[in-house]
Amino acid sequence: MDKTDFLVIESNPTRADSVISALQFLGFNPQHAGRIDQAPSDGALRGIYIGDVSDESAAERQLDSLGEALAHLPLLLAEDSPWASRMLGASSPFYGRVGVIGFPLRYEQFAEAMRCASARSSGARRGEQRFVGESRAMGRVNALIRQVAPFDSSVLVLGESGTGKEMVARTIHDCSPRKDKPFIAINCGAIPAELLESELFGHEKGAFTGAISARKGRFEMAEGGTLFLDEIGDMSLPMQVKLLRVLQERMYERVGGNKTLRCDVRIIAATHRNLEQAIADGRFREDLFYRLSVFPLELPSLRERLEDLPVLINEFNQRLERRGVGSVRFSPSALQTLRGYPWPGNVRELCNLVERLAILYPHAEVRAGELPERYRGAAPAEEPSSSQLLTMMDTVVTDQKAVAGNDATLLPEGGIDLKDHLADIEVGLIRQALDVTGGVVAHAAKLLHMQRTTLVEKLRKYGLQNGLAA
Repeated sequence: MDKTDFLVIESNPTRADSVISALQFLGFNPQHAGRIDQAPSDGALRGIYIGDVSDESAAERQLDSLGEALAHLPLLLAEDSPWASRMLGASSPFYGRVGVIGFPLRYEQFAEAMRCASARSSGARRGEQRFVGESRAMGRVNALIRQVAPFDSSVLVLGESGTGKEMVARTIHDCSPRKDKPFIAINCGAIPAELLESELFGHEKGAFTGAISARKGRFEMAEGGTLFLDEIGDMSLPMQVKLLRVLQERMYERVGGNKTLRCDVRIIAATHRNLEQAIADGRFREDLFYRLSVFPLELPSLRERLEDLPVLINEFNQRLERRGVGSVRFSPSALQTLRGYPWPGNVRELCNLVERLAILYPHAEVRAGELPERYRGAAPAEEPSSSQLLTMMDTVVTDQKAVAGNDATLLPEGGIDLKDHLADIEVGLIRQALDVTGGVVAHAAKLLHMQRTTLVEKLRKYGLQNGLAA
């Protein structure tokens, strides 16, 4: 990918290098620009990062000059940027479409900010989203999303890890009347219990050691929009009590503050845990469960909708093409092998596999034997055992001898070109081995009791290498 597709506006060279390195790691081709009007004019721009700029008013005019294109671009902003109050305020035209990152730069935070910014900006471009899949299970999920999206009812998304619970939450938000307001996500299981209250409700300056300034919480940041509480099943019991109060009264205070703030947010929660069992075990409050579970929505695992494998792979290939990574095809035998895999990581695991193979075999077809070992299983359908191969080979040779007769070794009256004759025999045996093994060179070499590299050289010598698998 040669074209610049991400503009980095940052006067601090150290920070600029950090952001550029992170973007390159995510597959972008960023450019450090001194001015926003240096953006490429060929439509290749895929996002803008804004840090410190010397002339704020001029930069804002330059942003405006991008016109309609800016409405669809992910925007990243340094949390201490002088632009923060202007771009993150409720009256800002960029409100709800900006991913905020802090320094020193952490990859996890940067990637999350990038995902959030991309999802928000693409929401306006997509209109009504839908989950990819033609199975009956996914048709039901899409129907439920359409039904609940127009209302403010709380939604509890259930399903195994990797099934796309956050995508459900984002889709509900993007199809709701709140789509122009922020979508704020927080992973309740990834934040220590003693810090989660501050993350949700914010804190005042001096509320605790290290609180050098007042900070908004996720409820305040999501005002008017949607708050996604991921992994709600991992939240501590004391925090569950505080969350329940906010959900009931729609009021809260910042940590260390005494001013009551009202909130207007839609709550979507998600978990991979069995909350009813957690209630029985005393690890989750029953009243909070019923407060969150107004509209439960359960996602099927990938192994429950294996008929969606081809359309999912096609969707992931399209995303990779847009990123400039390339794409990959799967042979019928490879798809059949993947259908036999249990997919513990669900759709996320499939997405990662497609990207991995697209890097290893760009624009090529992957056969079952080229899949990573864990996906091939103990005995892939296209790979018979050695005894089966030998039996099949003996059958072919026996049949050909019967056709040729028993005088194949007799010297003709006019003599013979022994070199050509032996080459013909060698080609014939190689073809038989390839036919028996379905064109898999490694298995044919095993039948012929030779090294794979030796067989590859002979295939090149005789012009037999086209269309064969490794």
